[in-house]
Amino acid sequence: MNNQLINFVVKKYLKFDKKNPFISISAILAFVGVAVGVMVLIITMAIMNGTEKEFKDKLFTMNYPLSVYAKFGNGINDNLLNHLEKKFPNLKFSPYISSQAIVQHDEKISGGLIFGVDPKREAKINSIYAKATKNLVLNKYDLITGIGTSDKLYLYDDSKVTMYFTSLNPNGFSMMPKMKRFNYKGSFSSGLNAYDNSYMYTSAAALRTILRKKDDYYDGIHIYSNDAFNDIKLLEKELQKYPSVGVIGWWQQNGNFFSAMALEKKALFVVLMLIILVASLNIISSLLMTVMSRRKEIALLLSMGATNKEIKKIFLKLGIVIGFSGIIIGTFLGFFGIFILDNFNIISLPADVYGTSKLPLDLDMIDFISIMIGSVIIILLSSYYPASKATKIDVIDVLRNE
Repeated sequence: MNNQLINFVVKKYLKFDKKNPFISISAILAFVGVAVGVMVLIITMAIMNGTEKEFKDKLFTMNYPLSVYAKFGNGINDNLLNHLEKKFPNLKFSPYISSQAIVQHDEKISGGLIFGVDPKREAKINSIYAKATKNLVLNKYDLITGIGTSDKLYLYDDSKVTMYFTSLNPNGFSMMPKMKRFNYKGSFSSGLNAYDNSYMYTSAAALRTILRKKDDYYDGIHIYSNDAFNDIKLLEKELQKYPSVGVIGWWQQNGNFFSAMALEKKALFVVLMLIILVASLNIISSLLMTVMSRRKEIALLLSMGATNKEIKKIFLKLGIVIGFSGIIIGTFLGFFGIFILDNFNIISLPADVYGTSKLPLDLDMIDFISIMIGSVIIILLSSYYPASKATKIDVIDVLRNE
């Protein structure tokens, strides 16, 4: 195979054709289309991954990677907590009691979910809670609320608030909800509006007293794990000894949400890959027009001894040069776009909706490889048909008539 001839012809056909400018314009459009498609895919996948990672970080903090819960019976006690801490020293445990409650300050009220926790244990696994209580000395009936609740109720340091619980107390011939005065000590900001407006924290001892639970009673145990998918299997095996207790992972609690995000990501990948597919149609049309306009040259090359493989390789290489150049430029533009968006606050997001005011970006290597493989396959397929078409020219007929 004469590679010198192939390279010479490819370079000649890549030059702007003044006699048939539409062929060169079509090739330029194909190049631009592939570049834009690759760039948009890279930036979009980075945004999708970054958004998913940001939500996972927020949900990890407020929902926790793993949670042990009581299926039935009298909840969870210190014996089980101590057993799990000895059995799994690599995990961090924070037992809790939870209850729905209404908080009142002056004439304003707000509802939510209150957690009774051990402040030291909770601070080790919940960075948002740790930040809110960093310089505070918390007593039994002290209260930490979300920033949404404190703003709504106009709370300030050491404000006295009244908590109303869903449990009832007998009061003569009627039942009254349990209530207790708490001291407001501070607030946290998770970046997610749903948590900031509903979550509250106090001591486990306070809720035990109010709800009349045993001294070692817990509703569940929040667990921090660096490898939740494997640790849940070990915990499930260990908790088989305790039939009244189960364990659940963050992906099970928020499965529908992340399934929807994964589906959206796949759909966007397919839709945006169509940009490259449409651009490849320009490659096909450009190569076919080149074949038609160069019929005489192709016939001469074949009559002078060029093989069908060499003719096919000329047009295949021509399509590959156009397509791969677009992929390379598109990749450069994609990473440049990520750099610009990551370092300059061009796009600002509402933090209460997306969990962050900065556009999150995180390009996964698997997604990048998938983009490259998909683009290469489309370019190769779009270049092959015109290349094979060029070898089916009737040499004698072309030379006789042209």
